[in-house]
Amino acid sequence: MFNDYDELLVNLYRCVRDSPDELKKEMEYILNSRTDFQYMKELIRGKAPMPNTKRAAYFYALIRFSYGSGADDYGGKPHSMWNAYPMIDAACHRLQRVIIENKPYDKLITQYDRPDTFFYCDPPYYKSEFYPGGNFKKEDHKILADLLCSIKGKFLLSYNDCEEIRELFNRPGILVERVTRLSNLGLVYEKGKEYPELFISNYDTREFLNSCVQMSLFKEYTNQIIGEREIIYDRLNEIHSCTPGDI
Repeated sequence: MFNDYDELLVNLYRCVRDSPDELKKEMEYILNSRTDFQYMKELIRGKAPMPNTKRAAYFYALIRFSYGSGADDYGGKPHSMWNAYPMIDAACHRLQRVIIENKPYDKLITQYDRPDTFFYCDPPYYKSEFYPGGNFKKEDHKILADLLCSIKGKFLLSYNDCEEIRELFNRPGILVERVTRLSNLGLVYEKGKEYPELFISNYDTREFLNSCVQMSLFKEYTNQIIGEREIIYDRLNEIHSCTPGDI
């Protein structure tokens, strides 16, 4: 199951899964130019009526042609949309049995939580990201922490490394790790540029570290190699007794 609160991203994934050929047809002659970028951006932001596949194609183009994949500022770098076709076909195959949701995180986690459920959560980073539509506010960081610390299933959470998040998850039954990985944006200016993150979980992640393969619609990744790794808090063996509001 895949969930995101961004309707444009959810529409893109649904089109990749259900209408890949129509999506590629819409992408075929999109031009990489500042004028076309602004035109597509205005249509998308203005919520102009258009077929879902065209909206998905424009949104994908904004991501690929923008600076830092932020879909806001034109990046001015050469890129052919045709290069994305193999990734779209692979993602279409992978998504055939995937449920695609568009729900607030708290409602989704509550609905799908089971003893055998695994949640990977990638919330907006603390004090580091703009929250589209105001749907994720500062207090939501604590609400998410309280919710995840009380679920029946397992979770893995990625965050930026900051003292507030470290302390927020310093709870019984929780593992907090500091890791570094390559910064895709930073590599443009500095070879080998890395940035620190936190991995937070209610299980021991060491068995699977560096063993997963990541599929992406935007990068041809094979895997995400984790560099430096440091345990910040390991409280997995303590009795899990945290309740909402207990920090």
